[in-house]
Order: sequence, then structure tokens, then C-alpha cells
Amino acid sequence: MEQTNQEFTRMPLIGDMAPSFRAKTTMGPVNFPEDYKGRWAILFSHPADFTPVCTTEFMTFASMQDEFRQINTELIGLSIDSIYAHIGWLRTIKEKIEFRGMKNVEVNFPVIEDLKMDVSKKYGMVQPNASTTQAVRAVFIVDPESKVRAVLYYPLSVGRNMDEIKRLIIALQKADKEQIATPANWQPGEDVIIPPPGSCGVAKDRVERPDEDVYSYDWFMSFRREKK
Repeated sequence: MEQTNQEFTRMPLIGDMAPSFRAKTTMGPVNFPEDYKGRWAILFSHPADFTPVCTTEFMTFASMQDEFRQINTELIGLSIDSIYAHIGWLRTIKEKIEFRGMKNVEVNFPVIEDLKMDVSKKYGMVQPNASTTQAVRAVFIVDPESKVRAVLYYPLSVGRNMDEIKRLIIALQKADKEQIATPANWQPGEDVIIPPPGSCGVAKDRVERPDEDVYSYDWFMSFRREKK
């Protein structure tokens, strides 16, 4: 097998503890994930400052920051750029850019300086077949116990859907709290799936004598009505 000098790092997987790091950001130093204990965190990378797709993403994230905080979630961005580049770009966004009715947008969440790619390599954000100098559009959702709960990767050319990221966090929080699952295309307020029964007796009872809030299509396929 051909040997290369390329450095490979295994990306964190769902269920892993989030790799720790200290870094400089536009909002001061950060110690991740320690500084976010007790809260959910969205750690996301973007390819570069002063690029159009990233600009639309940052404006959208910034405009939704209060919405994320309402669900106990904080944002933290990263690119392989300097603090000075970040500051210049964020000032340009606030002073010059308008997108879908958003303008004068101020980015108040931290953006990590990662010139040496230390964080990007820990999180598998640099993928050599896409680019060796830019991070792909990675999203790591980290829970209040510092565990990675979801991982999303987008190519350089495709902007992310922030509404989907928010929906995903709401679904994870609901599943944790209520021990349920959410079906395809689920939206908050819609019916949810209850876990399949663990015994034949419970399966029979569920189908033949369902709870008034539960309806079943078969022993393994049962939904719970959500109260409106």
C-alpha cells in the first residue's frame, strides 16, 4: 500500500465524548466543551471567511441565535482563518450585506481561529479530497454532558438548512426527555413514535387494548398523540 505523509484523524462519532480543545475566538478564549456543560452546543465549520455561501449561513445562524438559546443551545463557528480575518468579515456582514431581508446582522457567537488546523483535524473537518486548506461544512451537535449526538457534513458548494438543525435538536431533546422517537419529516407538535414492546404480552395488549393516547398499526408500529 502506498504510504503518504498525510495526517489522518478519526472524526468523532455519535456517542463519543466531544474532543476537548482551547482556542482563540472572536468572543475571547474558549475551552470546549467544558465551557458549554449544561447546555447544548452546535460546533460548525465553514470553508473560509469572505465567501458568499458562508456569509449567508452566518447571517442565518446569527438571526436565529435567540431561537437556539430558547432551546438551551449555543452556537460556535470555525474556519481556518485568523481572528483578524474573522473580525473584518463579520464587520463587512454587518455593514454591507443583505440576504433574504436580513441586514445589519451582528454575529454575537464565537468564531474560532484555527490557522494551525488543530481543531479542524480533531473533528475531521478537513477532508483532503475536497480541500487541504479549507474545512468542509461540518456540524457537530453536542449535548449538555459533552457527548456528540449528531454529525452533519455538507460539501463546500451547498449551504446548510438551519431550520433542520434546530428541528434536530428539538427532536433529540424530546427523545431524551420522553423516551420516544420521531418519524420521518417530524415537526414539533406532531405525533411521536413509542418504542416497540419488549415482550409478546405487552405487544398483544398494545394492539388489543391501546391507551387512549396511543394508536397502533401493528405491534411494532405505535404512535402517541401529542396534545394540541
